Amino acid sequence: MKVSGAQALFKALEGEGVDIAFGIPGGAILPAYDPLIESGVRHVLCRHEQGAGHAAEGYAWATGKVGVAIATSGPGGCNLVTALADAKMDSVPIVAITGQVPTPAVGNDAFQEADITGITMPVTKHNFLVTDPGEVAETIREAFHIARTGRPGPVLVDLPKDVLVNETTWSWPDQVDLPGYRPTIKGNMRQVVEAAKLILEAKRPVLYVGGGVIKAEATEELYELATVGHLPVVTTLMARGAFPDAHELCLGMPGMHGVYTAVTAMQKADLLVAVGARFDDRVTGKLATFAPNAKIVHIDIDPAEIGKNRRADVPIVGDCKDVTAKLVAELTRRQDEAGIPDRSPWLEQLAAWRAEQPLRYDQEPDGPLKPQYAIERLRAHSDGDTIVVAGVGQHQMWASQFWSFEKPRTWINSGGLGTMGFAVPAALGAAAGQPDRRVIAIDGDGCFQMTSQELATSTTEKIPFVTAIINNAYLGMVRQWQELFYEERYSQVYLSYDVPDYVKLAEAYGAVGLRAERPEEVDAVIEKALSVDDRSVVIDFRCDANEMCFPMVPAGASNDDIITGPEGLQPQDDPAEAPIA
Repeated sequence: MKVSGAQALFKALEGEGVDIAFGIPGGAILPAYDPLIESGVRHVLCRHEQGAGHAAEGYAWATGKVGVAIATSGPGGCNLVTALADAKMDSVPIVAITGQVPTPAVGNDAFQEADITGITMPVTKHNFLVTDPGEVAETIREAFHIARTGRPGPVLVDLPKDVLVNETTWSWPDQVDLPGYRPTIKGNMRQVVEAAKLILEAKRPVLYVGGGVIKAEATEELYELATVGHLPVVTTLMARGAFPDAHELCLGMPGMHGVYTAVTAMQKADLLVAVGARFDDRVTGKLATFAPNAKIVHIDIDPAEIGKNRRADVPIVGDCKDVTAKLVAELTRRQDEAGIPDRSPWLEQLAAWRAEQPLRYDQEPDGPLKPQYAIERLRAHSDGDTIVVAGVGQHQMWASQFWSFEKPRTWINSGGLGTMGFAVPAALGAAAGQPDRRVIAIDGDGCFQMTSQELATSTTEKIPFVTAIINNAYLGMVRQWQELFYEERYSQVYLSYDVPDYVKLAEAYGAVGLRAERPEEVDAVIEKALSVDDRSVVIDFRCDANEMCFPMVPAGASNDDIITGPEGLQPQDDPAEAPIA
């Protein structure tokens, strides 16, 4: 059967089970948009290519499938770069399809030409420039295979206009043959045995759980490991929901704005079992002082991560699901013979820290609205299946701290790259992928203004979700750093409560706009927002601009120097000496 390259593209996407793609047409990609009319793939017309990329990420996060974003050449592809970098850092499987100028014009600075494969090489897992329409189907198969296997990540396929227009004979490859790509899935059993030995010897063990556990669908195996071994668990910002917060072994989130017990437990541990985590700087603080007395078991699908920041005593390369299951079996066998070690002193110490240093804030009945209170009330009115999507900044940390996550894939955020503007389009993608579940984006006023135009997409495509803006009239996290480390010299961080008027802006986009300015208004506004199911809702929570996010470990400082509240702050002698975020 003869098909054009564009027809081959959509037949290949259908062959990969793609049900939805997010994108914007343009000159070079235009031939692909003609066969789209007859395709079974639903196209969501976004308002910006970055929004399309983040929507594909949100879809992938929420469903576990590969997200798809489509853009034209030049500026279209360039506008995807931020989303691709975000997906690379957070191991999100997406395939980006970009148009390119015709092959004879490539390299001639043609209209809307950009070397998108060169530009995105550092921020994709792999990318392709297709020069023959006969290679389209095979390339799409390879792209999806690379994106979803091993350590997941973004893959870009660049399609010149003539490749999309020219004809080929349709053929669907039965299998993918990539001789140079062989991710190690099965963990080495010898190393698993050594890990089990270290766990049984440890008096103060901690399971250090990263986002790789969720990507590997290994949460059930993790639960078994923790409960079989009586091992306390910390879940990083990327792993919230991998282990239920309500469980007595859960210590919460570690890191720069992690809870005291999680941060301190890692510092005092004699063994860290890192599962799908990468010892990033936000978790370790000053690396030289991180968990100084702990031996390390490091389990990761990506061999490049093991030993990158901290030497592992037992390195295990493999899929988290496979390795954790093997570790559960080995630990169970050994404990059946020798019994479970008595770790009651360690567990009692952790319980004492939890009681002494809870997360806290002070919401006075007649005082300004605290952001933590708004988030807690949102959680109180939501069920355990609600998907929470966060932007980046103080509101992101408060959401992770004050929302209780009991299931995987109920928390979506930009962790590694820290991309402002992530929440609204990612929530759009999550809602498109999980249309029967409530999706709530918790965003900041600074973040929201970067991608709020995707509310138009929500309205026209009938993909509703709720956006709760924690509006403190500032770039809040930057303001906090200027207050703490720059002698309250606030430079270029004030945004204003009133510009724009978020209620009117929401209404202009076809959404419902609501506002709460006082604590006593919060519950009624949330109830009204959650009663709407046929369109998106934006809530403007006008919050206290002076509220800071604690606990906090200053960047570059040791986790031993964690600040639990404003009373622990020490004045900076010289703001020039402040650590850089």
